[in-house]
Amino acid sequence: MAKAKKQTRRGRKQDRVRVAGGQGHEVGYEAKKMARSRSAVKKAVKKVGNSRSKVERRLER
Repeated sequence: MAKAKKQTRRGRKQDRVRVAGGQGHEVGYEAKKMARSRSAVKKAVKKVGNSRSKVERRLER
């Protein structure tokens, strides 16, 4: 099997647009960034899904 000529960054880019509600470090980062509690971030992820932009919009209310 031929090896890919160049490594892409597609995976990293896709990962940045999502918030993993089950991973403490991601929830903590988003909570600190938005000046909200961890539980508020988890509730937002549960309510609107794991899209970072939707979660941030929900937390801005």
